[in-house]
Amino acid sequence: MLMIQGGPALSRFRVEKMVCQLAEAVPAVKGVTTQWLHFVDLHSALSDAQQTILNRLLEYGPSHHDTVVTGRQWVVVPRLGTISPWATKATDIANNCGLEQVHRIERGILWGIELDEALDEKSEATLLSLIHDRMTEAVLESADDAEVLFTTTEPAPLISVDILGGGHAALEQANGELGLALAEDEIDYLVENFRTMGRNPNDIELMMFAQANSEHCRHKIFNADWIIDGQSREETLFGMIRDTHHNNSEGVLSAYKDNAAVIAGSRGERFFPKGGKYQAQEEEIDIVYKAETHNHPTAISPFPGAATGAGGEIRDGGATGRGSKPKAGLAGYSVSNLRIPGAEQPWETDHGKPSRIVTALEIMLEAPIGAAAFNNEFGRPAINGYFRTFEEKVPGPSGAEVRGYHKPIMLAGGMGNIRRPDVEKNEIPPGTQIVVLGGPSMLIGLGGGAASSMTSGKSSENLDFASVQRGNPEMERRCQEVIDRCWQLGEENPIVSIHDVGAGGLSNAVPEIVNDCGRGGKFELRTVPNDEPGMSPLEIWCNEAQERYILAISTERIEEFQALCERERCPYAVIGEATQEQQLVVGDGHFDNSPIDLPMDVLFGKPPKMLREVKHQTFHKPEFETAEIDLSEAIYRVLRLPTVANKSFLITIGDRSVTGLVARDQMVGP
Repeated sequence: MLMIQGGPALSRFRVEKMVCQLAEAVPAVKGVTTQWLHFVDLHSALSDAQQTILNRLLEYGPSHHDTVVTGRQWVVVPRLGTISPWATKATDIANNCGLEQVHRIERGILWGIELDEALDEKSEATLLSLIHDRMTEAVLESADDAEVLFTTTEPAPLISVDILGGGHAALEQANGELGLALAEDEIDYLVENFRTMGRNPNDIELMMFAQANSEHCRHKIFNADWIIDGQSREETLFGMIRDTHHNNSEGVLSAYKDNAAVIAGSRGERFFPKGGKYQAQEEEIDIVYKAETHNHPTAISPFPGAATGAGGEIRDGGATGRGSKPKAGLAGYSVSNLRIPGAEQPWETDHGKPSRIVTALEIMLEAPIGAAAFNNEFGRPAINGYFRTFEEKVPGPSGAEVRGYHKPIMLAGGMGNIRRPDVEKNEIPPGTQIVVLGGPSMLIGLGGGAASSMTSGKSSENLDFASVQRGNPEMERRCQEVIDRCWQLGEENPIVSIHDVGAGGLSNAVPEIVNDCGRGGKFELRTVPNDEPGMSPLEIWCNEAQERYILAISTERIEEFQALCERERCPYAVIGEATQEQQLVVGDGHFDNSPIDLPMDVLFGKPPKMLREVKHQTFHKPEFETAEIDLSEAIYRVLRLPTVANKSFLITIGDRSVTGLVARDQMVGP
């Protein structure tokens, strides 16, 4: 391992802010210095010329010669067992510059903390909690310990759950340990089906079922039957949502059945390459719309949570029909009261929060930057959004209760364009090649679909760690360039069908793409690109490593598709094919077994439908008194409420003009 020093990791402003923050929590702190450290894992030694190239690549910002780190020192690095987005990009750049010996470049921050007295154990723990994000980073005692970043292990094996011997109780225990969020009737359903098959389920099969049937993916509550005040209701919540479309479907080309909705646009010209030349193509330009939330990851770790929220929504738009082009985005936030230090407002009361989630202020300082950064780096203008705060003690049926957004709403949305012939996905014939497009598997975002479906506080903190994600917008742009080249071929578009890899990872996207056409599939686990060889079959199949798509490509077009991927430097792999038999089989060449061998109707079968019974409850609502309100003070308070106040800080953090197609943005007013 090489270690190459860099410049200061924090600006002077951020250092001053950090000193104040640390000194408030640990009075012994008197000063802070920081420095970037780069750790380079090599396959073989570099020549002197190559070492010079590497040094020059890692020279950015102020010179390291002007950086002196003093005081008690720690090194903060990406969480062990993960690969940071920066590392992925830096390694790619080094490899493309001819440094093929570079296996991986990672970076950390050397912190120097000036102290006027030694710290006790509690003070040290407090200080360390403030200089790193425990969800995405780890603290090392010295730079020499950074070797652990590149430690690899042998692939972990399958784990079988003994329901033939342990029955319902064995699966209930696995449900808690793996964070599957299975309901009682789903546990009964799985026990019955595996007993019928005469074998025990593997952990990978259980996690896949949990992801595919999570509230996040199947909307069990929104599709549930309801009894309200003793009366059965015919409509479901989803039925009520769809009612508008049912009664007013004119101009809607696709809704509630794909990754995004499509409405009819207008005829116009689009400028893209054809036959090796850029030229205008006249065609119907229809409009793709999408909005979704990314609440749980943003509550745990706001920057990557909001970044991957924006990234996931972009992928959903791009993976609509047989491929489309994202054009503009939005981001919205609902959080509890901010309680800004030194600027607390009269209506803000500290009601406490769960320890595993961050504060509303931290969310609003980091999450908007995460969403803006992803949009910026992907190359899409974010030109809309909203921001609300609410946290209030109110009367309820059981007495006073606190209502608010400790678990925030992080709304990501956007629009794009799609060709009319590409609005519908095609049928997938048996033998069609199934391709994963985009970045490699990594041990991140594990169980996110089920994790986001859990009631907050029900999962263990280890599961919260596992469901933290990381974004790589540059990789997503490469994927989108490949998708763009495909749909721009018009009738020759090689994409038969496409889905993005989101909640549940491949365990959700791969079965979904073949099941949509009544097919099964046969796949090889070890063909999936993988940057962490120590992962178990469950971790490879179910992780939510971002910036990936699953595509169905006709066998006769696969070489043409591969050429497009290579031109755009976009990783891809053929991982299997669709089959006539509706059976999902995933082989593992390393262990010479089949971790998954399930009928599709078991995976996507219908466990007993959820039934929810509720009653209206009455309680005393005090009258809203206005007699004692001072009008000028009331106006002043309303204007200071974030819901009403100036939101330009959420607008100016992004490039609203990127693509050159924005006619009006948020700063245009009366």
